[in-house]
Amino acid sequence: MNKHAGSTIADAFAQSPNGKAFIPFITAGDPTLEVTERLVVAMAEAGADLIELGVPFSDPTAEGPVIQDANLRALRNRVTTDDVFAMVGRVREAGCDVPLVIMTYANVVFSYGIERFAARQAELGMGGVILPDVPFEEKAEFSETFARYGLDVVSLIAPTSHERIRAIAAEATGFVYIVSSLGVTGVRSQITTDIGAMVRLVREANPSVPCAVGFGISTPEAAARMAAVSDGAIVGSALVRMIGELGEDCVGPVADAVRAMAAAVHSTDNGDGGVCP
Repeated sequence: MNKHAGSTIADAFAQSPNGKAFIPFITAGDPTLEVTERLVVAMAEAGADLIELGVPFSDPTAEGPVIQDANLRALRNRVTTDDVFAMVGRVREAGCDVPLVIMTYANVVFSYGIERFAARQAELGMGGVILPDVPFEEKAEFSETFARYGLDVVSLIAPTSHERIRAIAAEATGFVYIVSSLGVTGVRSQITTDIGAMVRLVREANPSVPCAVGFGISTPEAAARMAAVSDGAIVGSALVRMIGELGEDCVGPVADAVRAMAAAVHSTDNGDGGVCP
């Protein structure tokens, strides 16, 4: 039994307005862990349906320079995995039950212990983990343990996944993280990938799993466009850049940005080419 009340990833999509989830990402411990704690609560109050928390890592290979710098700032603060879990515990004790997932790398989970990591997440009422450096073929090493605790290891698909999309989607739980562009995370002026086609492939293989699009989204308009052809939008670098620029004064402006993007996502329908039920 979980000590803390929380919500699952499925809840985030099922309970989101219009069935569209807005998912912000921040790096835990940047600029400080206390500010991260305030940000989680503020973003939940501003309309975030699910929040991704990055556990700092020294070699975040999927990240662009903005989030790399955030990892370095958090590491200079000596933020550990246990510190992040303790912060989540305080958020839960304060009554914030927003669905939370951790985004980090395989080495972080390995060094902590897969079983111990999953057990701690379950105790805190979290939804699971995103591991961008773990390929589909090696996912079971993590997902089998996490599943025993009722947690999801979120699958990622990229424009280069091609014929693997169906196989990845067929076994996906929680949601499918659609990587909108080639390369690392970061703000992009234009996303040219045919997201609708990727979503259709996922739907054919697994009609029940939601799809959310991330990498490169930075404005309410872009978030709404992505949500129109999927089940949600993920925004990271645009928010992390604000945190890096504003430091401890970031909470209000980040909450305002989340509020605007969440409202845009929640107001979308499936539009032209939308495939979600």
